[in-house]
Amino acid sequence: MTKYARFVSLVCAGLFAGFLTSVLVLELSLRGFDSTVYTQVRQVELDSLDRLAVATLLPALIATAVLACRTRRTNTRRPTVAALTLLVLVLGLTLIVNLPINSDQLHWNAQSPPSNWADVRDRWQIAHAVRTMAAVLAFAALALATPVPRTRRSGLGAEFPCDSGVPGRTDEAQVPEPVRRSVSAGSIDSRRASERPPG
Repeated sequence: MTKYARFVSLVCAGLFAGFLTSVLVLELSLRGFDSTVYTQVRQVELDSLDRLAVATLLPALIATAVLACRTRRTNTRRPTVAALTLLVLVLGLTLIVNLPINSDQLHWNAQSPPSNWADVRDRWQIAHAVRTMAAVLAFAALALATPVPRTRRSGLGAEFPCDSGVPGRTDEAQVPEPVRRSVSAGSIDSRRASERPPG
């Protein structure tokens, strides 16, 4: 369950951060155009991009919340909780600032936008820049919280992956049976040799 939650949170948070970054680049490009062009492009954006935001942010939030619960006793809990906090900030900022402006802009007339269209644009873009930064930081925190697979050298010099979730502990299911028997036999022989009286 933890592996699936980590995978979904990483993928969806990464897609969401990339999506927001692309929109930010587009919005900054629009600052050089007049109100008519800006309104037309915004209304094209709002046709489907909101659905993409929902399809990536909500799974990222849910998966990260599950991951934070399941890693509460591990050293990856802090970056996971930090990522969850940042994603909640993104959601709150979207609901408070961006979505109400989106709803108003859908009804703007491209040929005669409101007189304060530039102020509305600036408010939306500032809020979007903040949530983009928060989303990128959340993705970075989730990436840092991902454990790096380790290997453990057996008594015969072979290395096997350690995916048990405990650093330094090898998952026995991944070690071939003959190797486990050989290592076990070697340990018993070493113990007997150490217990044998000298001379």
